[in-house]
Amino acid sequence: MTTTFDALKVRHFPLIFASGWTWSLSRWGVAFLGPFIANDLTGSARMVQLAGVALWSPLLLGGVVGGWVSDRFDRRRIVIGQFFVTIPGLAILGWVEISGRLQLWMIYPVLFVTGVGWVFDMVGRRVIIYDVVGPEKIDNALALESSGTAIALAFGALAGGSLIQAAGVGWALVVMGALQIISLTTFSMVPSITQRNQSAAAGVSALIEGVKMLRTEKSLLSILGVTAFVNFFFFSSSPLLQVVGGKFGVGPALLGLLAAMLGIGMFVGSLGVARYKPRRRGLIYVVGSYVAFTFMVGFALLPWYLPSAMFLAFAAVGMGFFGSTQAILVMDAVSEERRGRALGLLSSAIGVLPLGMLVVGEIAEVVGASAAVAISVLSGAVLMTLFLRVRPESIYQRQQSEEAVTSLDRRPELPESRTPTIFDLKAF
Repeated sequence: MTTTFDALKVRHFPLIFASGWTWSLSRWGVAFLGPFIANDLTGSARMVQLAGVALWSPLLLGGVVGGWVSDRFDRRRIVIGQFFVTIPGLAILGWVEISGRLQLWMIYPVLFVTGVGWVFDMVGRRVIIYDVVGPEKIDNALALESSGTAIALAFGALAGGSLIQAAGVGWALVVMGALQIISLTTFSMVPSITQRNQSAAAGVSALIEGVKMLRTEKSLLSILGVTAFVNFFFFSSSPLLQVVGGKFGVGPALLGLLAAMLGIGMFVGSLGVARYKPRRRGLIYVVGSYVAFTFMVGFALLPWYLPSAMFLAFAAVGMGFFGSTQAILVMDAVSEERRGRALGLLSSAIGVLPLGMLVVGEIAEVVGASAAVAISVLSGAVLMTLFLRVRPESIYQRQQSEEAVTSLDRRPELPESRTPTIFDLKAF
């Protein structure tokens, strides 16, 4: 009998899960801090959205490259290596702010570097999870990971707002860097694991092949299309949560709590998928998107703090359904040796997000943040409906039968040797 936490019983997955959770906690904290600094220094919706653009833009083109790198090189080294760029960036920015020399332009390169790190972490870590748990438990594992990411979003936003109010922006940034050190230390305890795919193509031809999958894999195109619409029209509004919340006249801590509603709702939705493992993954994926679009309108337009926060939480439950089924739908849509590139394409579909942020930011400059959010999500719901009439394949994607999954479950043997550390250069 399966349970909600089956994947946590698989050797090494708890370490990967803990590392991913602390990384996500840091990333979502940074995602709150960047727009907060921009809003505090300028009061401009445009500059707030540009902070989101800096953080998310690496996904646009970096996802394809990241997917190829994941298929071609040692994924463990990729995940570990990105920490040696993101951690110093956060530490330096925190020190600059504490010393009283922070300027607006300084936050954008640090946010960009953090976004680059996330590309390689997301693509590498998720395929490693597949290698560790196998197809039999991958639904449960990715749903648990999505749940962890959601609760990290909630805690990250809440911690960001609370730390700003208690200790200041600089120390909040230092704490986010410290969380990444914990993530690095935890992940380094996971030994190298033989990759399932040993025949990845090399060089530019592999990158081209990844893009060509959009023409040959109709189900993949449908799944990625939904991802692109949700990110362009829904998630593009996330930096404006603080601006919309400004109409309630609350401080940084309550603004952080408002932003945390997004993570709390996603956690509930993701945990539901982890517990019940619905067979009709694609339907849950698409319905969750529509739930998010619908309730986001209420969040944007309601004039009271508590009802607005509740509508945001309901919208996020839909995002929990969406996010916890997204990666497994993508990986199951292609052959085993192309999963890294498929996840790279997923990153690129998510990467339309900064383009949406630019659009929503400009609309907000004209009609205000609340109206801009409402216009964006309503437009997304309508356009996604038109797209699904042409490419409906994602709606009909189902979980494989238990027998088929069991027959495919050929996980590599994990080494019994000593656990490597970050100081073991050969292991790295």
